[in-house]
Amino acid sequence: MTKLECSVKNCMHNSDNYCCKSAILVDGNEAVKPNETCCASFDENKGGAFTNLFKTPETRLEVECDAVKCVYNEDRRCAAERIDIAGDGACECGQTRCATFKAR
Repeated sequence: MTKLECSVKNCMHNSDNYCCKSAILVDGNEAVKPNETCCASFDENKGGAFTNLFKTPETRLEVECDAVKCVYNEDRRCAAERIDIAGDGACECGQTRCATFKAR
């Protein structure tokens, strides 16, 4: 499992820079740069009304990864020890990115 830190504070799954999902999907099948990837699991917290009452932030989680040109991609799973998802202020998943992405 990968340690994930997420700076996308307006995602409804974000709590204190950690994701409350047990797994996420990083998209970017043709990506050769970090800004060509995105967190496909992003859901905008519209109005900031969401409060994390039922889920616990996950420090380590499964990261499914379609960015097959990344050095950390091993059979569509992220093998990086740590991953950073960036895109604070995002309104849609395309405005997020895997800041850990590194081209082969």
